[in-house]
This record gives sequence, C-alpha cells and structure tokens, in this order.
Amino acid sequence: MKPVANPARTPRAFTIVELLTVMSIIVILIGLLVPALNKAKKFATNVKQMAQLRSIDAAIELFSNEFGGYPDSGALDPTGAPYCGAMKLSEAIMGKDLLGCHSNTVFRRDGLDSTGSLQLYPTNPLPANLSARKGPYLQAENANAYRLRSIYGDTRVGAFLPDTFVLCDVYERQMTSGQKTGMPILYYKANTANNLHDPNVASSMSITDNRGNIYNHFDNQSLLALGKPWEASTSQTPHNLADPLRFFRNTKSDKIITTDRPVKPDSYILISAGWDGEYGTADDICNFEWKYRE
Repeated sequence: MKPVANPARTPRAFTIVELLTVMSIIVILIGLLVPALNKAKKFATNVKQMAQLRSIDAAIELFSNEFGGYPDSGALDPTGAPYCGAMKLSEAIMGKDLLGCHSNTVFRRDGLDSTGSLQLYPTNPLPANLSARKGPYLQAENANAYRLRSIYGDTRVGAFLPDTFVLCDVYERQMTSGQKTGMPILYYKANTANNLHDPNVASSMSITDNRGNIYNHFDNQSLLALGKPWEASTSQTPHNLADPLRFFRNTKSDKIITTDRPVKPDSYILISAGWDGEYGTADDICNFEWKYRE
C-alpha cells in the first residue's frame, strides 16, 4: 500500500506575492535609512570642518605672536602680482614649501625678499635658511595643503602660479585636474584703520581701495573667478560669493544694530565653501556664525 504523504511536512516555497512584499519592505527601509546616513555623514564632515577652522585660528594666532600681527590678505603682492588672501594664509601658516614661514617674508608670490634679490624659499634650503623659518604651525599631514594645479589643473589657474599652495577644506571631491581635493579656505584680514561695512560703495571699490570698509571682497575675488574645478573646463562660472553685495550681506554682524558692522571687525574671517563646494551658499562653514542671506 502506497503511504500517504503528511501535508504538514511538505516543503512550501515562497509565493511571488510574498517575495514582492518582502522586497518592497526592504526598499522602503533603505529609502528611509540612506537619507539618515547621508545626513549623519554630512553632520560629521561639518564638525570636522569646524575643527579644521579652529586649528587654523590657533595657527594664525601663533603667527601673530611671532610676527607681530596677522598676515596680509590683499589680492596683490608688493610688486602688484596676483597673490590673494588664501595663498598668503597658506604661506603664513606653512611657508611656500610647507617647511615654515621665513621671518623676512613680505608675501611676494615669487618668494623673494623685499629687495627682490634673495629667494627665501629655495630648493633644498640650507640649515641657515631653515633656522630663519617660523612654524610650520600645522602638521603638513593635517594642513590639507594643495597646489593650485592639483585643484584647478595647469590651464585654469588664471594669473596665479600653478605651484602656489592653498589650504583646502575637508569636503573632498574629484576635480577635473584628476585629483581629489577640497576647495581653498578663503582668508580676509580686517583693516582696523577703517570702520565701515557699506555695501553701497561695493561697486566703486577696487583691489587697492576698499572705500573705508573693514573688509575688502577683492582679497579673494580672482580665486572665486576661477570657478568650480569639478566642472568641465569650459564651465568657469564664478562663485556666488564673487557678488560683492552677497559678501557684505553674509559677513554683516547681527550684534550691532545701530550701524552696519562686519563680524570679527578687529581680526579676520575664514570661509569654507561647505558641502556643495560653492562659496556664498547656505552651507558655507566659517570661523563665525554664518547666517545665509540672499
């Protein structure tokens, strides 16, 4: 007699409806988790960026103690050559070769002294040269210093020297240069001889004349004009912060209401382009409370 199979022991496969239900639940869970993970990653990176700016703050104070003041941030060097605030910040903290800032520096883009006859940052510097250096005030491994050519490529650096170092933020992305870097940290030094923060005169300001304003938006204007180095080389669109009105609105202090005054009117400001790599947008990270204003 043929035995009768026990229905309770017969293997049963999942139906298509059950599989689709489980897959739908998994997709929904992934859809909920991915934004949360991205948000957590963005928050962690922002914290890292704020920590970097605090390290730069400490390094600038060390420079100020050694040299008797904050480094210059003007758009030009003493010879009139383009050498902006971000580049002078890097030289002050790290030196032009990352071996320290020479005590006789006048922040010339060619690295020469005030007479134009002595190279302060020679190849293979001798011990006497190194002993005249101050700093570097950050460890080279943690300074996030990159040459302009590594960020923008050789053909997109404008009037700047492609081997000039800048300190970059922590929001690294693949650039058209082929390397993965952040964007330069912008540096603006306050002119304490002035007392204005007037956007109405922005259109009449120049690289050398800030019309009595404490900060001059021209200090990094040429760098902003290089555009976004992750875009195609034909898309050299200036950053939002290149608009002087936006610069003045977003660096205005909310503490003083009787007149327009900038944040940190007696020292300097630092600006990172933030997560999107675009200067002058809501996610910028600064060494002050950035309140985005269109």
